[in-house]
Amino acid sequence: MAKSVSFEENDAVAVVRIDDGKANALGPDLMQAIGAALDQAEEKRLAVLLLGRQGRFSAGFDLGVMTTGGPAAGRDMVEMGGRLSLRLGRFPAPVVIGCGGHALAMGAVLLLSADLRIGVDGAFKIGFNEVSIGMTTPLFLLEQARERMSKRHFVRATAQSQIYHPASAVDAGFLDRVVDAEQLETTALVEAQRLAALPRKAFYTTRSRARGAILDEIEAGLKDDVAGLMSTAAS
Repeated sequence: MAKSVSFEENDAVAVVRIDDGKANALGPDLMQAIGAALDQAEEKRLAVLLLGRQGRFSAGFDLGVMTTGGPAAGRDMVEMGGRLSLRLGRFPAPVVIGCGGHALAMGAVLLLSADLRIGVDGAFKIGFNEVSIGMTTPLFLLEQARERMSKRHFVRATAQSQIYHPASAVDAGFLDRVVDAEQLETTALVEAQRLAALPRKAFYTTRSRARGAILDEIEAGLKDDVAGLMSTAAS
């Protein structure tokens, strides 16, 4: 596992921390390391608490990969991000995210993929900035947002690139609660342990009934969606 991702067990919860010392930009190496941590949690039948670094959960995709690797590298990275979001949404145990700061673009998609999201109060930015920087949003982002976000905020958050502070992100649907920064990890761990104690089969089956159809639809079209998206960006 990469040094930027750590794994520790706390009772029935795998605490997975992302900290690259910078923006926690989701490039292939970092996403692969997160996937390895999820493999470990799944093997041990643990719920997952996913945490970022202080002040920043994730700035989204590593745009440097697209700059240096070209369209093919960008396509593979975006598809990998889509598959990571699907994995979190289908994970066979509860997934809680403790968002200790900024969560933009793909970082915000991960919030929508988790079962429960705890944020912190402060001058942090949460949302989708793709359109504001000239990028078309992938369908896996739009469909996750359509399912998890308030209808009042869906168009503003996606097509209009409105960025939210943590309190308004609760109303929009990115977060479930906001707490003081010093309470984040304790609160998120308590919530993860609470969900981990639920009867696992009942939890997983009910979540699958609630979200499975849209996740299956996203997966079925993911490769073509990303290929078309990157083709448009390159033209």
